Amino acid sequence: MDAVRVADRDRYLAALYAPEDKRPALLALYAFNAEIAAIRDRVSEPMPGEIRLQWWRDIIASGTKQLGAGHPLATALMTAIETYRLPAAAFDNYLEARIFDLYDDPMPSRTDLEGYCGETASAMIQLAALILDAPEAPRHAELSGHAGCAQAISGLLRLLPKHRARGQCYVPKDILAAAGLTPEEFVAGGHDPRAAVAVQAMIALAREHLRAFERGAKALPATLRPAFLPLSLTPAYLDRVERGKDGMSTLRKHFTILATASRGWR
Repeated sequence: MDAVRVADRDRYLAALYAPEDKRPALLALYAFNAEIAAIRDRVSEPMPGEIRLQWWRDIIASGTKQLGAGHPLATALMTAIETYRLPAAAFDNYLEARIFDLYDDPMPSRTDLEGYCGETASAMIQLAALILDAPEAPRHAELSGHAGCAQAISGLLRLLPKHRARGQCYVPKDILAAAGLTPEEFVAGGHDPRAAVAVQAMIALAREHLRAFERGAKALPATLRPAFLPLSLTPAYLDRVERGKDGMSTLRKHFTILATASRGWR
């Protein structure tokens, strides 16, 4: 709980609206996501990061808690996987996608970006949905896909200064090319108006997925709602990125998530 509260406040707040008996598994899943997302910050070269990802892959593939014994997060995650029969393939695909984070290769295309978002953020939503209501979760997998893309693209935009400082480029090359930019020019930053066009295209892509989610969200059962609650913050995040502003107060996050938890998406 403490790890998620510090590293991923949005998912932490959302987890508080889940049934109490489901929270430990959700928090283990979210703590795992935060742990993997932070690997790039903890390594100076890609190879140690790949070794860390493989360590997690081996633990999950083992199907037992023994290989990760002594690592509290590994134990908690394996308990969640075992209790809720979470598919190991989803974690394997997630870890494979996260290899991209360790390198500075530019994102090739919009399709590749959506695939990356699908294997990471969308997978987290779908796995959380399986914890909350396994029979209902598969019926709403398409909503998970759109929700994850909107949420992940919003997050990438908010982390743009950090990625530029590292030399990373998550904005797809085809979007950059349409704006008349190379990845190197975009990463360099500055006040190039073409970069603003590329960012606006990313915002539009996130909103496209958000609208697709919202069209089907009325059919989302209340049992699955906590898995999707972090998405309720995405419209405000995108508005702030568009206006060049940072952050959002914790109080506003609380009220936004509370409102969505109470009435759902209308």
